[in-house]
Amino acid sequence: MRLIIFLQNNKRLLFRATLITFLIAFITLSCIVFFLPLEYLDIHISEEIQEKQTPDLNILMIWLSWFGRTSVSVVMVGIILLIFFILRLKKEAVLMVSTLLSGILGLGLKMLINRPRPSKDLVVLLEETKYQSFPSGHVLFYTVFFGALILIILHLKNIKYKFKLFLIIICLSMIFFGAVSRVYLGAHWFTDVLGGFILGILCVLIMAYFYVRNTGNINQ
Repeated sequence: MRLIIFLQNNKRLLFRATLITFLIAFITLSCIVFFLPLEYLDIHISEEIQEKQTPDLNILMIWLSWFGRTSVSVVMVGIILLIFFILRLKKEAVLMVSTLLSGILGLGLKMLINRPRPSKDLVVLLEETKYQSFPSGHVLFYTVFFGALILIILHLKNIKYKFKLFLIIICLSMIFFGAVSRVYLGAHWFTDVLGGFILGILCVLIMAYFYVRNTGNINQ
C-alpha cells in the first residue's frame, strides 16, 4: 500500500515538474524573442529549409499548412465532435472543443509580444500572413489538436494496438511537418515554431490532467 502511494505521489511530482519546465521554457523563449534582436539561428534555419524548395514541395507544404487556417480548424474540430457524439464519447467531445481555445491564447500572446513576421528581404515568402509572428498559431493548434487526439487514442480500449500506432504516427507527422511547413513557406521563424510547440505541449499536459482524472487510466 505504501509503495502504491509512493508511486502515485511521484507521478504527481513528475507531472508538476514537467509542467513547470515547459512553462519556464516558454517564458524564457518569449523573453528572448521580445528583448533580443533577430538571431542568426532563425535566418540560418530558414535559409537551410528554403534551399530545398521545388514546385511540388511548395504545393505539399501549402497543403500541410492549410489545415491550420482558422476556418479549416473549426471544421476539423466540428467533424471530430460529430463523430464523438455519434459514438457517445461526451468527455472526448468536450476535450476536442477545448482545442479551439488555443487560437484565442495564441492570438493574445501574438499581440502581447508583437514580433514582426519574416520579411521578403530575409526569406522567400510563399504565403501571405497576418497578425504577428510569435508564437506560431498553426503549430500551437496542430500540437494541441493532434496531441488531444493522441491522448484520446491512447485511452480508448477498443482500438487495436497496430491501428493505434498507425493513428499516433499520423498525428505526430502532422505536428512535425506542419511545423516545418511554416518555416518553409516563410510564414514564421524557427523560434516562432518552437514557441508554438512548447506552448502546445503545455496545453496538452493541462488537458491530459483533467481528461485522465475524469476518465481514469482507460476510458472504455
